[in-house]
Amino acid sequence: MSEPPSTGVASPLASAQPRASRLRRLHALTGVVPVGVFLVGHLWTNARALSGQASFDTAVSQITRLPYLPLIETFGIFVPLAFHALYGVKLALGGERNVLRYPDGRNWMWLAQRATGLVTLAFLAWHLLELRVPKALGTLGADAFYPTLCARLSSTTHGLPLVALAYLVGIGASVLHLANGLWALSTSYVSTASPRAQRVVAGAVAVFGLALFLVGANTALYFATGVRLLAIDGGAGSSTCEAPAPPRHP
Repeated sequence: MSEPPSTGVASPLASAQPRASRLRRLHALTGVVPVGVFLVGHLWTNARALSGQASFDTAVSQITRLPYLPLIETFGIFVPLAFHALYGVKLALGGERNVLRYPDGRNWMWLAQRATGLVTLAFLAWHLLELRVPKALGTLGADAFYPTLCARLSSTTHGLPLVALAYLVGIGASVLHLANGLWALSTSYVSTASPRAQRVVAGAVAVFGLALFLVGANTALYFATGVRLLAIDGGAGSSTCEAPAPPRHP
């Protein structure tokens, strides 16, 4: 029996599948560049606090003096981040993987990627409300970032350092999300390679993720306790993180 004549118009299902595939690839790519690159740079800039407030303020000042900074932040960070976050939420809520019935490694990594993405999104929103929004409104200067972080991360609620713990969880989720995304992206290029090559790639990504987490966690612990496990730039500057003094009333 002959096939029906083609109408020359693609079916909605056929056209939707390539579009979804392209969106997934774009989502994975924006998770590494520029969002992942921004995360690495942000953690490294914050690590300058380990050498004291002067070093930290200098690093922040260098960023604020970049030419076309509003355009860089808008189209190089916030727009890709918004797309990655919104499409990531769609993927997380629409996923149907069953790790209980099929508890293989890829299913667990898929679940971890979705869970860490949601935690990272919540942490990022909170972090922006704490620092970037007040800065944009003119109520918090860039030179106040250091003492503000000291005050908030060193604070306790009923004796518990809840803010510092939240930062450690947020940093851990962000780094795991990036490392897991790098691993998933790399498998598309080494899927036909030998098992040994795939293990080497997985090991390299794991080492990168662990090192990046230690950088971020070390800075958070310094803001919370004033203790630095390892300083950069030779350890110059103040050795303790001092919270801002309370305002004096006449």
